[in-house]
Amino acid sequence: MMPDIHAILKDVWGFDRFRPLQEDIIRSVLDGNDTLALLPTGGGKSICFQVPALALEGTCLVVSPLIALMKDQVENLLRHDIPAIAIYSGMSARQMDFELDNCAQGKYRFVYVSPERLKTELFRARLERMPVSMLAVDEAHCISQWGYDFRPEYLQIAEIRKWIKGPVLALTATATPEVVEDIQDKLEFRKKQVFRKSFERKNLSYLVLKEENKTERLLEICRRTPGTGVIYARNRKLCRDLAEYLRQNGVSADYYHAGLDQQTRSAKQDAWIQNRIRVIVSTNAFGMGIDKPDVRFVLHYELPDSLEAYYQEAGRAGRDEKSSYCVALFHPHDRETAFDKLAQSFPGYETVQQVYEGVMNSLNIAVHSGQFTEHPFDLVLQSQKLGMPAPQVFHALQILEKQEILRLSDAVHQPAAIHMLVDNTYLYDFEIRNPKVAPFIKLLLRTYGGLFDHYIRIDQGYLARQIGAKTAEVHTLLEKMKEAGILDYVPARNAPTLTLLQDRMQKLSYDQVAVKERKKAMEQRLEAVFRYASGGVDCRSQALLAYFGESGAPRCGSCDLCRADKKQDWGEDAYVEHIRELVKRDIRDLKTMSRHLGYWHEEGLQMALQHLLDEGRIHLNDKQEIEWTGN
Repeated sequence: MMPDIHAILKDVWGFDRFRPLQEDIIRSVLDGNDTLALLPTGGGKSICFQVPALALEGTCLVVSPLIALMKDQVENLLRHDIPAIAIYSGMSARQMDFELDNCAQGKYRFVYVSPERLKTELFRARLERMPVSMLAVDEAHCISQWGYDFRPEYLQIAEIRKWIKGPVLALTATATPEVVEDIQDKLEFRKKQVFRKSFERKNLSYLVLKEENKTERLLEICRRTPGTGVIYARNRKLCRDLAEYLRQNGVSADYYHAGLDQQTRSAKQDAWIQNRIRVIVSTNAFGMGIDKPDVRFVLHYELPDSLEAYYQEAGRAGRDEKSSYCVALFHPHDRETAFDKLAQSFPGYETVQQVYEGVMNSLNIAVHSGQFTEHPFDLVLQSQKLGMPAPQVFHALQILEKQEILRLSDAVHQPAAIHMLVDNTYLYDFEIRNPKVAPFIKLLLRTYGGLFDHYIRIDQGYLARQIGAKTAEVHTLLEKMKEAGILDYVPARNAPTLTLLQDRMQKLSYDQVAVKERKKAMEQRLEAVFRYASGGVDCRSQALLAYFGESGAPRCGSCDLCRADKKQDWGEDAYVEHIRELVKRDIRDLKTMSRHLGYWHEEGLQMALQHLLDEGRIHLNDKQEIEWTGN
C-alpha cells in the first residue's frame, strides 16, 4: 500500500497542505511518469521530489549543480532524521569511495550528486548496484543549449537512465517554450508530461527607472519603501561600496558575495533573515535556497544578462503574497556596457590556449595525465603568473568549463570530517599505548555518534575548547591519528578548486563553432533584456509572461508602464489640487510629494509646479520649500 503523501508532508515538514501543483506533480511521479515541473522561485520545488522519494522504497538520486544548495538540503534532511549525503568534488578520494559504497548498499534515502560526477567510473560502478527509486534533476534548464545557464555535463544524465528503473522528475524555475521541449528530449522522456505553474506574480509591481544618478535613486527607494530588501549588483566592489553608501545615509545595510568566507556569509545572511539588517547588497551569489517570505523589494542596480535570471532574482520578493516591488535601474549607456562585457567574456582561441597551458604548467600536470584530479586554485595568483587580468583568465576558464575540459568551483565551505578506520578493540589498545591521546579519543566518541559507520562532520573549535587547546593543536592531533591509521581525517576547507575533467592535451582542442553559437544565443537573451528595459513593451508583467510562453495575459495594472497610462488621465488641474492638499499637510518638496502620489507622477508634478511658479501662485521660501500664495 502506497504511503499517504499528506501524512509524509505533515509528519516530516509540518505542512497541512500542498502548494498549487505540488500534489499533481508528486502523483505523476508516483504513477511512474517522467515529469517536468516548472515552478517559479519560491514555489516549493524540493517538496516535489522529497515527498514521493519517501513514499517509494529505495534511494532518490538528485542531480544539482549548486554544491552549497546540495549541502543545505542534505543538512535539512538530516535534521529530520532522513539519511542523506552529497557527493561532490571536494571530498577526499577515500571519503568518496567509502560513501559511494554506502550509497550502493542503500544506506541513504537521498543521494545528491554534482553533474560532473555522473560520468566517472567510480560513480557509475556503484550506480549499477544502487537501489534508485527515482531521479530528480534540479535546475533542469542547464541541460538545454538554449537555456540561460547551459552546463554540458548535464548531458551525461540521459546516459545513466539505463541503470535507473524509476521515473525522472526535472525541475526548473525558468524555461522558455523552446527550453521546455529541449529538456524533455535531452532527458529522453518516455512520454512528455509538463506541469507549469503560471509565471504571473500578481502581488509584484515591476518597475524600470531610467536614471542618470542611480545611487541617489537607490537611496530614495530604500528610504521610502518599508520592509527588507535585496539589491543586486554585478561585482563585489560595487556591492561593498553601495552598502557603505546606504549605511552612511542612515539605511541599515550590508553586502554579500561568494568571495567572503563561509562564517562571514552565514552571519550576514542570518542578520538579514532575522531583520537585524534591512537591506542586503549582493552579487547573484545571494538568494539560492533562501526562503525569506517578507522581502518587500528587490532592486537591480544593473540588469542581469537574461530575463530568466532577472525573473528568478526579482521573484525573491513577496513570497508571502503581499504587495512588493521589483525595481530595475536603467541608464541608456548600460546597453553598450553590457554588450562590451559580453564580448569580453568570449576571448579568442589564442588567449584560451595561453591560459590553459599556463594553468597546466602551474599545477605540474603532465601531458596525457590529470583527469579527475582536483587542485586548490587561486584565480588572482594564477592571473599574476600569466600576466593577464583576472577577468580575462576567468572567462577563458569558463569556455574550458563549458567544453567539459575542466571545472572551477567557487569557494564552498567544507567542514572537517572524520571516520574511524579500526574497531573498538583496536582503538582501546591504541588508547592504552597512547595515554595522552586517550582523553581526546573518549571526547570524540562521546560527542559524535556513528564514527565507525560514516564520515562525521566535526567542530574543531568546540573540541579545542573542551580540551583547553587551540584549534591548530586539534588539527595536528587528528593528522597524527590519521598517520597512525586510526581514522581518516578530512580537514576543513574554504578554498576554490579546479577539477580536470580530461587529461592534459598535447595541444588544446575544443569546439570553437559551439562557442560562437553560445555567444550568439547570449546576445539574443541580452537583447531581450534591453528590449524589456527600454519600454518597447506595453506592460512589464505581460512582457515577462510572453517571454516564458504565456501569451494573451492581461496587463497587470501595477507596473510603471501601466501606471504611466493611468497617469495620462490626470490633467494639470488634478495635479494642482493634489499639490494644494499636500502643502496643507506640510508636504512642501517635489521628492516627498512624488513619494506620496507615486514616483510615476514626478514628471507631472514638476510641470504643474513650474506652471504655478510662473503664474506666481506658489513660491519657494528660504528652505526651498513650496508655499502657496494664490488661488
